[in-house]
Amino acid sequence: MEAFYIFKQKLILKKLIHTISFSLFLLSIGFSLSCNNDGINSNGFNNYIEDNNTPDNSDTGENTNNEDNDSTEENDTSDEGEDNTSGSNFKILSLGDSYTIGQSVCETCRFPEQLKDSLTNNTENSSFELQIIAQTGWTTTSLINAINSNNPSNDFDIITLLIGVNNQYQGKPFSLYEQEFPELVTTAIEKASGDPDNIIVVSIPDYAYTPFGNGNTTISEELDVYNAYAQNYCNLNNITFVYITDITREGLNNPDLVASDGLHPSELAYSRFVERILPVALEKLQ
Repeated sequence: MEAFYIFKQKLILKKLIHTISFSLFLLSIGFSLSCNNDGINSNGFNNYIEDNNTPDNSDTGENTNNEDNDSTEENDTSDEGEDNTSGSNFKILSLGDSYTIGQSVCETCRFPEQLKDSLTNNTENSSFELQIIAQTGWTTTSLINAINSNNPSNDFDIITLLIGVNNQYQGKPFSLYEQEFPELVTTAIEKASGDPDNIIVVSIPDYAYTPFGNGNTTISEELDVYNAYAQNYCNLNNITFVYITDITREGLNNPDLVASDGLHPSELAYSRFVERILPVALEKLQ
């Protein structure tokens, strides 16, 4: 009986030891799994830090693409606002009398040459060819005959017309101007590829405000009639008219506006003409 009791106790102890061993085994496995998980989480955290501190190539690529797109959009915008005259060749024809040929000033000082230079300076990679048909003393009749004689081509991009002072100075009947000025405008349109928008009529300067004219009001009054007719005709026919007469009426107060001959405009006066003509001419070349 005592032996059986001892055997039973040993059996119970053996089972207990076995249970404890098995529990310890399970604990060891759990501890190992826990360590592995901790390692994975730690590595994942470190990778997260590295990923966020290191520039992402894909993000950089997207940013670069965005910048490229912005640049392209900016380039597109600049193209829209770009001067359409870039890289073009233009032809200018200036018709008139002494005010166009530039009596008593240098060749580069006359207004057609100054206009050509100003257009060149205000356009990119463009060239301008200038032809002048003008001479001191010419009336409307003289200019018509000269155009017929020279027979310029019909492909001019800009044509300036300034004529009439010698009709007034030589005492020609005003009806002659009423007849021949429209003829000259029509001819100018033909020489401008048939486009009236290529024509710029310039008003007649007032030589009354020079030492030669000496403030003669009759001259001014008669020239006002010529200019009013020309301006009205241009308005009715959608022809550009640039008024410069007021500039020359400063001549007695500002002698620098009068050439050395005491009669014609100076280089300075012509430069002021061009200040008014240039914006119109640039617009026509767009």
